[in-house]
Amino acid sequence: MPDSPAGPPAPPIPLAELLAREELGLRRIAGPAHADLLWVHTSEMADPYPYLLGGELLLTAGVQLSDADTYVARLVEAGASALGFGVAPVHDTVPAALVEACEHHGLPLVEVPPETRFTAIARAVWRLMAEARHRELRRVTRAQQALATAAARPDPVPAVLRQLAVQLEGRAALLTADGAVLHAAGGRTAPDVQTALARLARVVTPAAPQTPSPSRKPSPSSATDTRAGTHLFAYALGGGQGMVLALATPRRDAGDHTVTGIAVVLLSLLTAPHQGADAAGRSTALVRLLLGASPQDVAPLLGDGGSWTVVHARRADGAPADPLNAGALGAALGSALSEVDRATVRVLLPGPHEAVAPQPGWTLGVSEPSPVTALRDADTQAARALGHAEATRTALTRHRPGIEGLASLIPPDRAAAHARALLAPLTEPLAETLRCWLSLHGSWDRTAVALKVHRNTVRQRVARCAALLDMDLDDMDVRTELWFALRSQA
Repeated sequence: MPDSPAGPPAPPIPLAELLAREELGLRRIAGPAHADLLWVHTSEMADPYPYLLGGELLLTAGVQLSDADTYVARLVEAGASALGFGVAPVHDTVPAALVEACEHHGLPLVEVPPETRFTAIARAVWRLMAEARHRELRRVTRAQQALATAAARPDPVPAVLRQLAVQLEGRAALLTADGAVLHAAGGRTAPDVQTALARLARVVTPAAPQTPSPSRKPSPSSATDTRAGTHLFAYALGGGQGMVLALATPRRDAGDHTVTGIAVVLLSLLTAPHQGADAAGRSTALVRLLLGASPQDVAPLLGDGGSWTVVHARRADGAPADPLNAGALGAALGSALSEVDRATVRVLLPGPHEAVAPQPGWTLGVSEPSPVTALRDADTQAARALGHAEATRTALTRHRPGIEGLASLIPPDRAAAHARALLAPLTEPLAETLRCWLSLHGSWDRTAVALKVHRNTVRQRVARCAALLDMDLDDMDVRTELWFALRSQA
């Protein structure tokens, strides 16, 4: 079976809830009683396997049913959750061979009476999904309010852990990288569960700091395990403080991941002040900047050699960003310094950028490490790297500094003067379009993606550049000259 796609934006519906709708008159006549429904699909094909996503309640009247065992085996292989068989007009009763096949392969078989239409079943499933989604949203909203209230208490970290344990009906603990318990709330756990949680803590936050290298993969931000029916989870807190949120819950309900994500962000922010002198120095530097000190004066307080890395990010699915998922992204990258500007999240990281890893669901652009006096240039680098990542459909692109070659032989002031004279006819939007177009080897489509405009707009702008400059942009010498000028201007 191919990889299952992401499920619909609603919790799965237990088959028992659908069977409980008396107006439908459905009856399970074979297979297990438990099944979770993600979709409803109707098909009279002899083999609907290629058109199934997994998790369906497949509805059929058996128009082309010939080999029941092969038919059911293919449904199970495709990941179907249950089979609904409509009695009449093709079959007066559910074929005995189909009942036997469903029992043999463990696929729930539901008898659909003649008076029940398949569209009524689909409508009932969507209604149940909407109700479940509404319950989940209400639960997440209540949990978010409860966690935020706990975070405002005088003892915020233990209060958040207690509230999280209540919301998940399990145990929540804050661990060090080696598995030692700092705070805990909820019921007690068995020794083997505690051992497993300590192991997960070491997985997501190694005790020994790793030296960044191209060949070394970063540690995962979360890990899971099970012990005798207990679900175990570990989440590394952001900020590089070496702390882990560990959970042990009797079940995994819809909305638990969202509730836990909120707690991870809160705990990352609440524990960040305990990182020591480096964090205190950065806070002092920020206060002095706000009070009017120059960047040069506060640079010595920032630590890490005074270098910072800027990350620009957008949701890979095109969904808008908000402060909550921006904070979660910042926590995953190891910083509480994040903001949302329209659809773009910007995160400021202390230190070099080699440790920045791709984040699921995000497209990232990463700047060079820069001193605090050059953060504006780093912000531009990150923005361009993000545009390049989106244009090339890669999860993460790092800004690559120019190669020192012939360009280094020309004094910067003379190069800048030449660029100003050559590019004087162009407005800033035209110059940026030309720079992006040249950097992407003249690709109209990729430039349109990077600039978020229509490809015809790119064509019009580039044609306008050629007219204003009175140059043939198909000439390689011309392109090289312009690229040098644009790089010097940047």
